[in-house]
Amino acid sequence: MSGAKRNVLNVKQKLEILQKLDNGESARTDAEDILNVGNTVSHSAALQSAETLLDFMEQRGFEYGDITAVRKICVDMRQEMNKQQKQRHITDF
Repeated sequence: MSGAKRNVLNVKQKLEILQKLDNGESARTDAEDILNVGNTVSHSAALQSAETLLDFMEQRGFEYGDITAVRKICVDMRQEMNKQQKQRHITDF
């Protein structure tokens, strides 16, 4: 291994970051504060974490409202990713 340090967020930290992204806020400061490093959380990484959380919640029988809230966050993140991708295509054009 190259000696790179890997930081892992717990579920509560991930949810806090996802809520910030869902509200249109930058999660960079939160991630830096949580990890105390200059790493940022990408939409794709956040989406993957949210989908993993959603799978867990569905398997464990969480309440419908909670599962629906996480699904909405996933949908919103996908929409934001698509919007950013379209904007990059327009800029590249």
